[in-house]
Amino acid sequence: VVGDGLSAFAAAKQALPLLQAMRPRLDADGWRVGPVVVATQARVALGDEIGELLRAQVVAMLIGERPGLSSPDSLGVYLTWAPKVGCHDALRNCISNVRPEGLPHAAAAHKLHYLMTHARRLKLTGVGLKDDSDALLPDAQAERIGAA
Repeated sequence: VVGDGLSAFAAAKQALPLLQAMRPRLDADGWRVGPVVVATQARVALGDEIGELLRAQVVAMLIGERPGLSSPDSLGVYLTWAPKVGCHDALRNCISNVRPEGLPHAAAAHKLHYLMTHARRLKLTGVGLKDDSDALLPDAQAERIGAA
């Protein structure tokens, strides 16, 4: 799900490059990807409702983050296993500051793929799912994305 959130500019600029970086990873792992829903006046919880309606195992909500002076185009990704209306924030994982000057698309795709893979194995997201994705990166790449 792609939503404008607090920055339609961020969603318009960052969502497609992130989706393009994710697609080969998802295809390689045999994920079935539902339709990409694009929503206006969206909030994070909308992903739960859409995921529930589509009977999705997991939903990734790509949403424009609150613009700051130096980051008017920052995208957030909220991942929820077994999405349903009324889901609490503690049951989501968040990847923030997705943009070339923050967390580049390839690095965000790496993190999102890691979280999705482990969510599928553990059947959960949120506080029970730790993001150890940086440990799988070579040191030089980890330094480039600010992990080391």
